[in-house]
Amino acid sequence: MPKSKRNKIVSLSKTKKKGREHKESIVNAIREAAESYNSIYVFSFENMRNLKFKEFREQLKPTSRFFLGSNKVMQVALGRSASDEIRPGLYKVSKLLRGDTGLFLTNMPREEVESVFNKFEETDFARTGSIAAEKVELFEGPLDQFTHEMEPFLRKQGMPVRLNKGVVELVSDFVVCEEGKPLSPESARILRLLGIKMATFRLQLICRWSPEDFELYKEALDDSDVESA
Repeated sequence: MPKSKRNKIVSLSKTKKKGREHKESIVNAIREAAESYNSIYVFSFENMRNLKFKEFREQLKPTSRFFLGSNKVMQVALGRSASDEIRPGLYKVSKLLRGDTGLFLTNMPREEVESVFNKFEETDFARTGSIAAEKVELFEGPLDQFTHEMEPFLRKQGMPVRLNKGVVELVSDFVVCEEGKPLSPESARILRLLGIKMATFRLQLICRWSPEDFELYKEALDDSDVESA
């Protein structure tokens, strides 16, 4: 009888070693890439959608490389101060890696990079906890967009509904979500059923580094952020 995998003992020292090796491999990969590409950008992201980002990354793969993950690991790779930076000026890039950010290393011209990033925008259904972009309210009366089979599910989401001659009917006005407030799981499900997409996945450039210069995008941050970071 084969041994159960559930009873397998895993040494914590081995898992720690594996984690350290993984971080070291990322550090080495970033350092190698920093020597291979002409420019390095820090970008921020909101409402990340992995599939859409993967498509975007594949589109730019021939001339570029992305790194996402632990900001601390990426900072260590580039150097966190002028004394340990791997190339002159990269510590400025390192200091801007905080929050939802990533690295983009490329041989693309600056104008092309800015154009591609500025044009990239994907709308999607908002998830639980996302902030509602607008107020959505349904008014008393028939809900023709829903079949009668949906009535029990809608009731479970807190909607005051009933069946009236086989038609789903809202007994009273119902607020699905309020602008500026986090979405509950029920609100997120209802918005999806209504086909309302409130989340916008976008990327914003924060800074650009090249061997010749360093540029901070004013619309993202100001110079004091680099000095105080």
